[in-house]
Amino acid sequence: MRMPRVPATVALAALALAASLPLTSGAEAAPPGPPGVTADAPAPGAPAAAPAAGSSPADPPPGPAGAARTAAEAAEAAGAELVARQGARHRLEFGPCPVAEGLGPDVRCGTLRVPVDYARPFGPRTEILVSRVAASGAGGARRQGALVYNPGGPGGNGLFFPLVADLPEWRRVGAAYDLVGYAPRGVGRSGRPLSCQDPERFDRAPAEAAGARPDAAAKETRIAAARSYARGCAERAGAALGSYTTLNNVRDLHVLRAALGESGLTFMGASYGTYLGAVYATLYPGHVRRMVFDSAVDPDPRKVWYRNNLAQAPGFERRWADFRAWTARHHAAYGLGSTPEAVQASYERVRAALAREPAGGVVGTGQLHSAYLRAAYYDEVWPGRAAALAAFLRGDPRPLLALAAPDPAAAVEGENATAVYTATLCNDAPWPADWETWDRDNTELARTAPFETWANAFLNLPCAFWPVRERQRPVDVGVRPDAPLPRTLIVAADRDGATPYGGALELQRRLGPRAGLVTETGAGTHGVVGGRNDCVDAHVERYLLTGDTAGSRVTCAPHPEPAPVSLDDRAAGVRGHPRALLPPVV
Repeated sequence: MRMPRVPATVALAALALAASLPLTSGAEAAPPGPPGVTADAPAPGAPAAAPAAGSSPADPPPGPAGAARTAAEAAEAAGAELVARQGARHRLEFGPCPVAEGLGPDVRCGTLRVPVDYARPFGPRTEILVSRVAASGAGGARRQGALVYNPGGPGGNGLFFPLVADLPEWRRVGAAYDLVGYAPRGVGRSGRPLSCQDPERFDRAPAEAAGARPDAAAKETRIAAARSYARGCAERAGAALGSYTTLNNVRDLHVLRAALGESGLTFMGASYGTYLGAVYATLYPGHVRRMVFDSAVDPDPRKVWYRNNLAQAPGFERRWADFRAWTARHHAAYGLGSTPEAVQASYERVRAALAREPAGGVVGTGQLHSAYLRAAYYDEVWPGRAAALAAFLRGDPRPLLALAAPDPAAAVEGENATAVYTATLCNDAPWPADWETWDRDNTELARTAPFETWANAFLNLPCAFWPVRERQRPVDVGVRPDAPLPRTLIVAADRDGATPYGGALELQRRLGPRAGLVTETGAGTHGVVGGRNDCVDAHVERYLLTGDTAGSRVTCAPHPEPAPVSLDDRAAGVRGHPRALLPPVV
């Protein structure tokens, strides 16, 4: 799934496997140590030739839900059970968090050690950094266990999550639950951070956008770049490259649940985190307590991941149109045009100017596109985006530079997140290995959805040349008759571009009649929970505290659109969403 460039350090206010070794570290006397992976860490999926040309993302067909489909998967499943049992005996211990995480003294951290390869549970290990704020018990609330959060990506860092305990929207939940975040394997300080290229090269500026209709030469350049990127992943990660999968993320979550002392997992996942939770519920239904799926990925194994990415193009186009329509309604504030078409023309004027001369020497058309893609994710950024375009056309590039210029301090984090994203999606499922398929499908899509089609295609194109011997087969998410799930809750906005609404309907169908769906109608911000919509938040809070989903399907009116911000108002967004929000999901 296409993820926006959002550093995990977004401020919340603005918005042993050897018999002698325990699974956990980070006791009060000593903070978690530096990241690292045992040097001799061979893992499954050693680099090898890419799949044969012409392979289909639907081949081979998915196996039955919840069943180990190969001997390797059976060994991995058995290994995960063994490690989880050991985790239950050696509980995760918490101490001070690494200072660099900026989590403050109230958040405590611990380090969970898990196998690189679950088929070798006593083999080389990697680490998962975990953060926690204990349930406050405010108002005499009874502690209900740990609520574990994953913000998506894949590659998103959820260590910030315990900080929401201080937000009004989360106080009742934080009174009853320990709030637990974590950085998945390979992310940030969890083990050795995955990297596929030099961060300076990753964040080079100015960069040229893919454009709506790239010519043959531009496509050849992008193909070469995708091959080089895939090769860099193999060279830097070595044999461990194949270990970055959703199945291993699910197994890590299973071990984390046990190490937290929970017999059943209470979980909230956003975006990709919904797919992670859905696969967990399929493989470990007996260990599910409550689950919230925020902005659901379509779990149909035939769509994971190539077709899911194709499905984003029309969604992003719709949300880009929503931004332009909103801006046109506020022509008096911005002067960008009184129709969506006129606003598009203003954007194209800015794009053409940056193609001739990048702003500040660093903001080219690529940086412009990345900055304005966020307008297709989050409507709270609309005022600032519109104001920056208007200021640029009036001769002031500073607001656009503030929005779009690369931040060298975030380059390492951004490159790492993109590497984990790419490795996980490429390993998770077969992808077309012939360029002709990509070219045909995206050329057709771009005729009606030009805004993001080719940028998304080129982001994922390394999967066509991925140097891992065996791809995973997507799990056929769903409820088994012999293992029913407790009530679960899906929340979605029906105009979401990143995870189109059909994915929420498909997930509900697969999770069965005990899955509730709360729909924010007429809205499209990606990531619905946590401060934007009181109706949605009330449903989620009631479910987490009582298990009640209020029926199969309920709707909430959309949250208010942001108010326009004048060109003279440099505090962009203060009048649009004064409430503190969760950092954007990825």
